[in-house]
Amino acid sequence: MKGVVAIYPGSFDPPTNGHLDLIERGANIFGKLVVAVLHNTEKGAPLFSVTERKEMLTALTRPWKNVAVDSFEGLLVDYARRIGARALLRGIRAISDYEYELQMALMNRKLEPQLETIFMLPAEKYSYLSSRLIKDVFQLGGSVRGLVPPLVEEKLHDKVNGGRPKPARKTGNRQ
Repeated sequence: MKGVVAIYPGSFDPPTNGHLDLIERGANIFGKLVVAVLHNTEKGAPLFSVTERKEMLTALTRPWKNVAVDSFEGLLVDYARRIGARALLRGIRAISDYEYELQMALMNRKLEPQLETIFMLPAEKYSYLSSRLIKDVFQLGGSVRGLVPPLVEEKLHDKVNGGRPKPARKTGNRQ
């Protein structure tokens, strides 16, 4: 599949190590992988703007020469036609992901029969990870170290805490 252009679409709000795992593996399979940030108004207000997410992803994907970062809105199949993509890369963490992704893949196939969807499982250590969980844990003062790249952790501090790490949570009994 080295001649195939593939799209890895998502909100990437924020990018996680699970996303990077799929990007690295996708870059090894496809001739070109376009990481496409979706303008999605249905998911509510994002923490990071599309521009901020694209900037983070561009910096994080520099090691892979065949990876490009872009954004789109509207139908994914229209975007795929515009850039000449023949495949969609989608990560599946759980059965609930599969049910949703299967519906999307079948609709995309109906709209564009030449566009294939390739499902990839994340590395086991990232199988529970989602951007939503990262935001929730971080905003409640938990550590996301090792779950997101250091650049993303820094950007989370900038966005949520004005650049300052939150004080460590105290545990144990007070005296």
